[in-house]
Amino acid sequence: MELTDYCKGVESELTTWRGKLHDMTTKFDSLGTAERVKILPNIEDLNIVLSELEDRIGELKHECPTEWSPAKKEIDDAHIDMRGKFEETMAFIGRAAPVSVPG
Repeated sequence: MELTDYCKGVESELTTWRGKLHDMTTKFDSLGTAERVKILPNIEDLNIVLSELEDRIGELKHECPTEWSPAKKEIDDAHIDMRGKFEETMAFIGRAAPVSVPG
């Protein structure tokens, strides 16, 4: 796999996650106060991840570094953490607001 293909693939995956996180935020905003308080720490953590995603997506759009080892590990670790928090939060939102919740 060429480096540019890798960068485009990572950019695409991060962009998909950015969309999922924005959708989750919209659903979170529609919850009642009691439900929001219960998952606020996860939302705050995911908002930090979202900000980092924005930075990474910008980097990947404008440059594709030849040495990705440190950044790849950082991206992979963040992805694992983000996926867990996202799934936990969406499960709670689904219970708190029994509406069709894609995920």
